Amino acid sequence: MPTQTDMTPRAAWLLILASSAILMITMGARLTTGLFMSPINTSTGLGIASISFALAVGQFMWGAAQPVFGAIADKYGSVKVVVAGALMLAAGLALTPLVSAQWGLLLTMGFLSAAGAGAGSFSILIGATAQRLPAARRPFAAGFINAGGSFGQFVFAPLMQAIISSAGWIAAMLTMAATTLLTIPLAWQLRDPKGEGAAARAAHLAATTVASAPDPLAPPPMTLRRQVGIALRDRSYLLLHLGFFTCGFHIAFLVTHLPGEVALCNLSASVSATALGLIGLFNIAGSLTAGYLATRYRMKSLLALMYASRAVIVGLYLVAPKTPLTFYVFAAALGFTWLATVPPTAGLVGKLFGMRYLSTLFGLTLLSHQVGGFLGAWLGGLSFVHFGDYTWMWYADIVLALGAAVLNLPIREAHVAPRGTPATA
Repeated sequence: MPTQTDMTPRAAWLLILASSAILMITMGARLTTGLFMSPINTSTGLGIASISFALAVGQFMWGAAQPVFGAIADKYGSVKVVVAGALMLAAGLALTPLVSAQWGLLLTMGFLSAAGAGAGSFSILIGATAQRLPAARRPFAAGFINAGGSFGQFVFAPLMQAIISSAGWIAAMLTMAATTLLTIPLAWQLRDPKGEGAAARAAHLAATTVASAPDPLAPPPMTLRRQVGIALRDRSYLLLHLGFFTCGFHIAFLVTHLPGEVALCNLSASVSATALGLIGLFNIAGSLTAGYLATRYRMKSLLALMYASRAVIVGLYLVAPKTPLTFYVFAAALGFTWLATVPPTAGLVGKLFGMRYLSTLFGLTLLSHQVGGFLGAWLGGLSFVHFGDYTWMWYADIVLALGAAVLNLPIREAHVAPRGTPATA
């Protein structure tokens, strides 16, 4: 696929800023769901386990939607995908106050809003920008876009908690639903002025190429199906999946159950909202730092370091006194690595397989991320119901983080060439 690396600096910045703003809104909607758990439970009486399961399904659906929407974006362009996602996300949030049974919550928060957020998330936005930027700018762009998602958490967590406290959770949910529609005009910056989508570019290329006899020795064309098959047979790509699984487990558990952990310590809901906001604030710095360091150091080493640091941070939290200051320091330390794993992970996928199908291949790693997210959100609820706290979840988090750090070390940072062609470092 031809890439538009001849963009002017102004056009490149508009593309990056628009992608960052879209992710700010969609991630702001996703990463504040834990604030609604207790109010929804009080309003519906469904129970923490049932609500946790619906949110866990939403975690999985957010990941499952991304390779699907990524493939659509790779073929038809990202604008249509982001617009469709905005409508789904807004509908899911707006309909949530109308449901009172678990199946309704599964439909609104587990499917509609989660899939809609997935259509305006990392794989689509980073893929849309990476295909149009020079290779040297891609890690920074990924870090900047990722920082937008963190800024959304920083802005929307305290804002939603303030609205919940003053006007109720329904008003907060409807406010978030209306806000998500702002991604529709922002999506215009993602358009491809030379023909939306890879399919249009391929058709244009075919129309302007002089027909010639096929070379019998040439390798077959790199279709999406062939590229996915090559990726799924590559050990380094599979190790990336395993590490990202742990990242999803960790993040979904905290986003869903940190408010519950704060309540168990007899602290106010404002402490959890502030902590979630601090996670987002410090991840802005973490994402930008990760994007910069990914241009200078091995990305697998950065990932291993971030996963190992999480195990240490959680261990220190477990032995610390449970005061508001402890939660704020814990949130700040975790926030620095929170979603900073995204730029080096996306960078490694691009380095291994190129930009052509990045939205799809990175979307598949996010699916593994969200399989972990499903388990983190769901098992957190079960742990609370059966044991009365989250102690065993914290222990599991430490073990998984250490495992992810070890699994990233043998990753091979070299382009994976199709059979019959040499690989390049």
